[in-house]
Amino acid sequence: MKRKIAVAIVIAVVVFGGLAGIKTMQITALIAAGASFVQPPAAVSSFVAKQEQWTDTLTAIGSITAVQGVTITPEIAGAVREINFESGAVVAKGDVLVRLDTTSEEAQLRAVKAQQEWDAINLKRLRSLRAENTVSQSELDAAEIAAKTSQANADNISTVIEKKTIRAPFAGRLGIRLVNLGEYLDTSKPIVSLQSMDAVYAEFSLPQQDLAQLKVGMKIRVTMDTYTNREFEGTLTAIKPDLDPVTRSVQLQATLENQDAALHPGMYARIQVVLPGQQNVLIVPATSVLSAPYGDSVYVIEPKPVGTNSNATAGLAVRQQFVRTGRARGDFVSVETGLKPGEKVVSSGLFKLRNGMAVIESEEETPKAAERPHPSDG
Repeated sequence: MKRKIAVAIVIAVVVFGGLAGIKTMQITALIAAGASFVQPPAAVSSFVAKQEQWTDTLTAIGSITAVQGVTITPEIAGAVREINFESGAVVAKGDVLVRLDTTSEEAQLRAVKAQQEWDAINLKRLRSLRAENTVSQSELDAAEIAAKTSQANADNISTVIEKKTIRAPFAGRLGIRLVNLGEYLDTSKPIVSLQSMDAVYAEFSLPQQDLAQLKVGMKIRVTMDTYTNREFEGTLTAIKPDLDPVTRSVQLQATLENQDAALHPGMYARIQVVLPGQQNVLIVPATSVLSAPYGDSVYVIEPKPVGTNSNATAGLAVRQQFVRTGRARGDFVSVETGLKPGEKVVSSGLFKLRNGMAVIESEEETPKAAERPHPSDG
């Protein structure tokens, strides 16, 4: 019995030793394979940092407002008798938009004019009699006052009738009609909006530290998401003399021509005030900059150093370089420190990189960066 147990123990030891040996050989092979493994290089796009001359600008966010804009309301309440415009129509100054009912005022005017005629006849007769000294001067004075009063009453009613004819105060484009025939309008009831479209304002603000650089007459450029392939130009026409006491910013107003009515009041706009002079800047695509809480960086592409490691091969590698960026223009950003002209940086694919990683330059076509990009809608 003891002999059988001893044999079983020997067999178990042999089997366990064989399995341990096989496992050791497998682990040793994996370690050797890991030591000899070379990670394939990552494919990236590149851009050579270059110097350009950029015009100095001050940038802000603002909105488009009308040079002249008003919501038309009646001065005197009344019922709508005529509507002489269509929504969105272009009107000239003085065009009749709405007529309110004037039946009562016209009847009153006829009565007052009849009284006016009688007072004029009576005044003429009394003047003749006064010349003959038949009536007193006081009677003549009373007749003259009565004639002037009836004239004033007629003028007052005529003014009321005229105010019930609502006209365009200036030339422009109408909005959407807000009234209907027969509707009774109070004095505060909106009829339609009217906006002058030949020229518009761009209103925006800048910090007080920029105030010394601003002067009326400076050129401005305006872009907006509505027209991705168009830039509007205008002139800085007003600088508010007092600053906002909360934000310490100065409010500005620029004027832009708008003959084709492309700009509409209320539009959101990106505004650049063009300063005199130009500045040399080092630029890279904005996609080359990796932003992080500890600072911005780029990956510089350099020849891969070949060391004593037998597995090292010649090629390209990336070096993470911290930089300080400046202004942006279109798809480009200026680099103030940390990079030199002529250095090649990764322009796409940088999120998969790490310092010292091998790379190859991809030959796949990538979208070209531009200072004034025109993205396709397709």
